[in-house]
Amino acid sequence: MKLNILAIGAHPDDVELCCAGTLLKHKSMGQATGIIHLTKGQLGTRGNEEQRMREAAEAARILGVDVHENLGFEDGFFKNDSFNQLKLISVLRKYRPDIVLSNALDDRHPDHGRAGWLVEEACFLSGLRKIETLEQGVPQEAWRPRAVFHYIQAYYHEPDIIVDISAFWDKKMEAIRAYRSQFYDPHSKEPETFISTPEFMEFIKARAIEYGQSVGAKYGEGFVSRRRLGVHSLSDLL
Repeated sequence: MKLNILAIGAHPDDVELCCAGTLLKHKSMGQATGIIHLTKGQLGTRGNEEQRMREAAEAARILGVDVHENLGFEDGFFKNDSFNQLKLISVLRKYRPDIVLSNALDDRHPDHGRAGWLVEEACFLSGLRKIETLEQGVPQEAWRPRAVFHYIQAYYHEPDIIVDISAFWDKKMEAIRAYRSQFYDPHSKEPETFISTPEFMEFIKARAIEYGQSVGAKYGEGFVSRRRLGVHSLSDLL
């Protein structure tokens, strides 16, 4: 299946927190969307690997994505090296996305920045014909996404693009809440973490309001681009 947009996250819940509204919006436009998680988030303080996988599947169902996979990288210790790049290149060539959304290049969790750079480099290398990969024993054709955008996570980054997700806010929050083990639960007996407090959800909403207001919308999601953005005409920006 060829995808219009492929969102990649270091951990289950990265995508849902940061760009679920954008996936929902493009899905509503008839575009094919997908999510790839690099790890199973097995080092997370709360919950366990099996719970995270069930939660990720539920979130994918809510978002209605056409593709949902986990590459099984080692949480906390995966490297941006040729071994993992080739795994990701094979996925990119399999789904041939036009646009890739990925982790912030610099963030509080070291996995985020490492994943962001891994994706950035793999998207370029995927377009080189002399790098050979196989899908079920069949050689894959080279493929380079037309654009790679990095969503914004814990650290603040000035966005280059803001997508109006106002109509999809409630569904985005439903997908986030699918990760019951990770976020605020007044009945949970597990240790408190950075993302498990009620204030963290307020932070997610406040940032969406901030980005939305800057483009005349109620809620927005921001993205950073490493390359300059061009349009056919100024009217495209209206």
